[in-house]
Amino acid sequence: MKHLVTALVLLAGATLPQAAFAQEDGMLDEIRAGVFFHSAYDGFLPTGDNWDLSRLEDVKVSALFNLPAHPVVEFIGSPRLEVGGTLNFAGWENLIHANLNWQFGLFDTPLYIELGFGGALTDAALDGAPSPGRDMGCPLNFYDTAGIGAHVTENVTVTLRYEHISNLDLCENNDGLSNLGLMVGFTF
Repeated sequence: MKHLVTALVLLAGATLPQAAFAQEDGMLDEIRAGVFFHSAYDGFLPTGDNWDLSRLEDVKVSALFNLPAHPVVEFIGSPRLEVGGTLNFAGWENLIHANLNWQFGLFDTPLYIELGFGGALTDAALDGAPSPGRDMGCPLNFYDTAGIGAHVTENVTVTLRYEHISNLDLCENNDGLSNLGLMVGFTF
């Protein structure tokens, strides 16, 4: 856990100072922070009724960057690069992630939906975790997100977000982790 917390601090230290010159270079587009329910859903796609919103234990921070203009970036829908982390204050699973984030406006409204896909590194137990811990099987996992949000003002967003990490059964254990939370973002 110490190593993951150190990585989160370094991540924040590396991205937050860029906000000072974000408007000059156009790379840093948004900073977000929020609180999450840890292990809120037992599964991948939240389609059932097995929700647990009793563990409001996580804080999440992420930075979203515009990718340079390139035909390949345009071909895949011009996503933003997101780098962030989720820190659990109850001593359970933490993660840092890097992913591509696609945001789609809903008609001519301030509302949007977003989807993300990438990778996450976790300090979760690989095997033998005491309950309610997760046996992740691998420290490196796939990272998926989905959210719905709104542009509250020109520079403020609010996003209800679902994040899931798992190894897709590439390792012996695969107790995926699904968190749900609310993030406030500041765009540049």
